[in-house]
Amino acid sequence: MYIYIMSRTLITLSLCCVVFIFGRNTVCAQNLSLQKQEIVLIQPPYLKAGDTVAIVAPSGVLKNRTTEVEQAKDLLKSWGLHAVVGKHVFSQANHFAGTDDERCEDFQNALDDPKISAIWCARGGYGTVRILDKLNYTKFKQNPKWLIGYSDITALHNQIHNNGVESIHAMMCTSLQDDMSTIEETVSTFKDAIFGKSLSYTLEGSDYNKIGTASGQLVGGNLTMLHTMLGSKTSINTSGKILFIEEIGEYKYHIDRMLQSLKRAGYFDNCKGVIIGDMSKMRTNTTLWGTSIEQLVLDALADYNFPIAFNMHAGHEKDNRAMMLGRTIDLTVAKDKSTIVFDK
Repeated sequence: MYIYIMSRTLITLSLCCVVFIFGRNTVCAQNLSLQKQEIVLIQPPYLKAGDTVAIVAPSGVLKNRTTEVEQAKDLLKSWGLHAVVGKHVFSQANHFAGTDDERCEDFQNALDDPKISAIWCARGGYGTVRILDKLNYTKFKQNPKWLIGYSDITALHNQIHNNGVESIHAMMCTSLQDDMSTIEETVSTFKDAIFGKSLSYTLEGSDYNKIGTASGQLVGGNLTMLHTMLGSKTSINTSGKILFIEEIGEYKYHIDRMLQSLKRAGYFDNCKGVIIGDMSKMRTNTTLWGTSIEQLVLDALADYNFPIAFNMHAGHEKDNRAMMLGRTIDLTVAKDKSTIVFDK
């Protein structure tokens, strides 16, 4: 069956394609969507000795955390990198690392400064969403650089993804420990990511794994933040992509609530696959949920045929391995193991 629309010329289109006519221009919304999915994101230059990393705090307050920031500076120096700390990193405005304007100022300066090669977030917490609409990415697009962080920083990962640039879900300054041997993989994969070494992971198997293979851009991060972005211009298009999620400190019923909300919003309709990271410090409700977190995820996503891999070491645990967001990955999921291979 066909629709015929006259606008000086006769255009034949199938019913599955929505058509908009603007003067003489006829646009297929479906085709626009497909074109958007096929965009290859800009890859900022990998770091090299002599480059400078800006340490900023766009979210929660860094009270009594000067030691970790100094450790972060020393770590970068040991790799031949310079570090500059934002003017307001140790400021405090109630819950936050300075006022919204102060946190925005530090982040904007790091975005705009052509001498900065990467922006490393000192910590997460809460607060990034309050500065999103104050940021200007004009100079950043002219001189792209790596954003590094996780948790609340997912909001910034989303925004940078929608500006067409890759970013890195990885450790923050407050991830550093007195005993560095407890976070060896966290640090080494962070270093590999920023210096451009190949990343690939073999995940421990799980009977809950939903087997299959997929290839697509990796997107995602903290589930609460992805849920928070719904309905805004900072929400990400997951069509044709592989979604990674992690979480901390939530009740199982709230995990289900967020997955159901994403599902109802069409988040998973054309998704290629899902990777489940750490679900840390889950809270126990007085009314027990009744299943494991893995089964909860499978039940929520039972309507979809894409592969689902559990046991990715990324999130709010000491073993928090770097993930290149916006990078195409090959995902292979079996019961005995799963593999994730990032394109160069």
